[in-house]
Amino acid sequence: MKKQDYTATFSVKANAKDVFKTINSVKKWWSEDLKGHSEKLNDVFTVSFGETWITLQIVEFIQNEKTIWLVTDCHKHWLKDKKEWKGTKIIWELSKEKKETTIHFSHLGLLPGMECYKGCERAWDSYLKESMVQLINKGIGSPELK
Repeated sequence: MKKQDYTATFSVKANAKDVFKTINSVKKWWSEDLKGHSEKLNDVFTVSFGETWITLQIVEFIQNEKTIWLVTDCHKHWLKDKKEWKGTKIIWELSKEKKETTIHFSHLGLLPGMECYKGCERAWDSYLKESMVQLINKGIGSPELK
């Protein structure tokens, strides 16, 4: 049976440059509680959601096309395995259409059957398809507040 990592694909009416900038503006769509930097190769940043935190490193960065974030550490306080995301990768790939950019998002290692899968799936759907899209379309996302 094939692994079924969490994925999402959606399109927005914006150019790839603006979309890529939005992805890397983590404070504006995911969590306002961010320490570190999320703009270039090898940047390390930590996002927090109350007691839960996730530290990521940008391990691949192709301007306006692709970026990969490696989860180097985490603490998901509500799970039995508090480090469930450690070692997973978050992959962003952009493809350009005429007046749209398609975002292909994958969270490699976030699999059905994991304790956090259903809750994390709902959260990713909200952050990506609502907060990020709002930020691109209206200039205001809905990240977790500090």
